[in-house]
Amino acid sequence: MLFFRDQTEEINERIRLGAASRISDIRFLELELSKFHKSRKFKDMLRGIRYYEGEHKILTRERTAIGEGGRPITITNLPNNRILDNQYAKLVDQKVNYLLSKPLTFETEKDAFGEHLKNIFNWRFMRVFRNIGKGAFNGGVGWLFLYCDERGELKFKRFPSYEVLPFWADADRTILECAVREYCVDGYEGDKEVVIIKVEVYQKDGVYFYEKQNGKLVPDHEMPYSPYLTIIEGDEEKPLNWARIPLIAFRYNSEEIPLIRRTKALQDAINEVLSDFANNMQEDKRNTILVIKNYDGADLGELRRNLATYGAIKVRYDGDVKGGVETLEINVNAENYKTILDLLKKAMIENGRGYDAKDDRMSSNPNQMNIQSMYSDIDLDANGMETEFQAAFEDLLWFVKGYLLHTGQGDYTKEHVNVIFNRDILVNETEAIENCQKSVGILSNETIVSQHPWTTDINMELARIAAEKKEEAGLLEDERNLFGDEDGNQ
Repeated sequence: MLFFRDQTEEINERIRLGAASRISDIRFLELELSKFHKSRKFKDMLRGIRYYEGEHKILTRERTAIGEGGRPITITNLPNNRILDNQYAKLVDQKVNYLLSKPLTFETEKDAFGEHLKNIFNWRFMRVFRNIGKGAFNGGVGWLFLYCDERGELKFKRFPSYEVLPFWADADRTILECAVREYCVDGYEGDKEVVIIKVEVYQKDGVYFYEKQNGKLVPDHEMPYSPYLTIIEGDEEKPLNWARIPLIAFRYNSEEIPLIRRTKALQDAINEVLSDFANNMQEDKRNTILVIKNYDGADLGELRRNLATYGAIKVRYDGDVKGGVETLEINVNAENYKTILDLLKKAMIENGRGYDAKDDRMSSNPNQMNIQSMYSDIDLDANGMETEFQAAFEDLLWFVKGYLLHTGQGDYTKEHVNVIFNRDILVNETEAIENCQKSVGILSNETIVSQHPWTTDINMELARIAAEKKEEAGLLEDERNLFGDEDGNQ
């Protein structure tokens, strides 16, 4: 199995020819980046992140009325609450924690390989992996880049979905032919702070670096190119590249449709209902519609100011001409708002395929069937996402096996690895423990221990059980030696 390629001669030739031989490729990438940034897919990626961070449409809403010519005009003298109830962020966190909050389990026949995997996919990796999952929900796909640090250790880096434009060699998007990453960094021109747009092109022969200036890609003169790996042989550095591009896509679904596309309209409606309710509650006699009879004055703006300042209005009462003030009352039925809000939140959960932790089925003492029914939607969604992530892990493990082989830690190229996603689901512990007890003699101890709700590490728990049995056997042997057997023989 070919993991690495020595491309010293090819790389030197490319550097010698310079950027002129790649001008057509550069122009192609410029056009593709421009098209990508105008696409709905790119806008959805940014929108998902903004909504997760609380930047919703409601924050820019204005109160309007029909003005001259039937055109809407903005009104500033009415209550304009912009209440944000971020159910979308709650839904994303719920899904991330359900599938990715617990450590992954790697099942393999060789214990040494399992220890290597445990060391590589540690808690530092899990933090990166969890953020990739969050990015997959918000942007439809999350990207993982593999590299070796200065000590030669394998490391992982997350790329946001909106930074990466991939080019696939097949229609099913399984073979990555090239990828372009565009991102911004802060810099200085003299004393002036500026934003520099960096562009990195990932190919099989390494990474090419550019800066974007007025929509054009200009080679970065400080570092125009870098191989993925560098090894030292004697006094020389030798460039080395993977046989594949070390960039892996973790998709939320096969179409890479982000969660925001299914839930944005419902999230906006929830915010609007809450804001409208607060607006209507605040429209009291000092800022609602007034019907004035025989007003002693001409300027209605002055009338409003006097009402807001003094809480009183001066009206004229001359003989038969009677003055007075009436209001067009707005009756706010809170139950209507509550009903609509409950329907919207329920639709948000169903369309976002989450679960309602306040479900009526969770009252009193829920059984396991009720719990599974409550989790059915999020479980189906997690199944689809896990299928995509399992495929991505096959690519990831290819690089891990190559790294272990190259660093002399063992040849595990033919070893099969079963990656288990441990989901964070509520269980009725009493039922689960009873079922484990009833399975003794029917299933293996390892299967029973793995299904017990208190088990955190299967191998460690089995080792503890074996140690306890060995200790009990030793105590029984000592007891026989001390007191004799059942027949009284010493």
